[in-house]
Amino acid sequence: MLQVAGGADPAADLLDRVFFALSDPVRRAILDRLGEEALLVSELAAPFDISLQAVSRHIQVLVRAGLVRQERTGRISRCSLVVGPIQAAAVWINHYSKYWQAQFDTLAASLEEIEERRSGAARRTTPRKRPRRRLPNP
Repeated sequence: MLQVAGGADPAADLLDRVFFALSDPVRRAILDRLGEEALLVSELAAPFDISLQAVSRHIQVLVRAGLVRQERTGRISRCSLVVGPIQAAAVWINHYSKYWQAQFDTLAASLEEIEERRSGAARRTTPRKRPRRRLPNP
């Protein structure tokens, strides 16, 4: 865990929880479903071939990461998506996009150079047509 002077960094802790929550395909699928509308836990569990208890544990990981808000009314539990932590993760990832962009720029330049070499080689290997000599009229 990241430590800064004076204690743990809450932003780093949040990112750790968000990335851990996103590391599981079932949890990502739950988030996808919640992107459409708030759903009951039983509705969230329906498409999965796992127990309701297992889905509830996945939901708790998402709640601890701040990605899901769970509201209970008696025995009924409704879940909804919270996008703030996903946006924080996206900002962190986008911070590194400058490195990716540099790699893409290098790749594009290399591909352009290869294409120039190919087209230059094709021009050199294509035989030139010589102009026809005209025979003098007798």
